[in-house]
Amino acid sequence: MTAKRAPATEARLRLNRERVLRTAIRLADEGGIERLTMRKLGEELGVEAMSLYNHVSNKEDLLNGMIDAVFGEIELPSHGDDWKTAMRKRSVSVRDMLSRHPWANGLMDSGTNPGPATLRHHDRVLGTFRNGGFSIAMTAHAFAALDSYIYGFARQEKGLPFDGGEQAAATAQTMLAHLPVDEYPYLVELMAKHVLQRGYDYSNEFTFGLDLVLDGLERARDSGQADA
Repeated sequence: MTAKRAPATEARLRLNRERVLRTAIRLADEGGIERLTMRKLGEELGVEAMSLYNHVSNKEDLLNGMIDAVFGEIELPSHGDDWKTAMRKRSVSVRDMLSRHPWANGLMDSGTNPGPATLRHHDRVLGTFRNGGFSIAMTAHAFAALDSYIYGFARQEKGLPFDGGEQAAATAQTMLAHLPVDEYPYLVELMAKHVLQRGYDYSNEFTFGLDLVLDGLERARDSGQADA
C-alpha cells in the first residue's frame, strides 16, 4: 500500500532550517551542486519553493548554511595533541568529509558570511599552529599550503577513472594492453610494478603526501625561513 504524502500545511509545520539544509546537502551529494535548485528542494520537502524562504534568505544563504553544516562534520584539532598530530587528524577528517560531499570542494572558503562551525574550525586551526610555535606569517603560509594539498588531492582523486584498488588494477591492465613499452617505458613500469601489485590503492597516497607537507612545515617553522 502506497503511503499518503503529508499535506503541504503539515510539511510546512515540520519544516525548519536544519531540515532544509540537510535535505539540500543530500540532494547535492546525489546530483551535484549545479542541479540543486530551490524548486527541486521544495519538491523534495513537499512544499512550495517560496516556503523555503522562511528558513533561508536566498540561494547564497542556503549554500553558506550547507557549507557550515559540512564544516561541522570535520574533526577539530585537539588541544591535547601536539600540533602535527592534531593537524594530521584534522586533514584526514577534511579529506573524508570531501569524499562524502565532493560538491563542497571549491566552496569551502568562498562564502562571504561564514557560519559558526566554519569560524570555529578556522580559529581552531589557526590556534593549533600558533600554539605549536608558528609565527603569524608562518601560520598563514602553513594553513594555505596544507589546505591546498588537501583540496587538490580530493579533486584529483574524484577525477580518477576508478574508485579503488580493483578498479585501478583493471584500468591499468586495459591501458597496458595499448601502451608500447618502447615508447612509454616508465608508464609501463609504474603500472606493472606498482599499480598492479597486490594491495595498491591510490587513496593511500594521501597520507604519504600529507606527512611530507607537515614535515616541510615543521622544518620551515624551525628555520624561520617563511617569516620574512
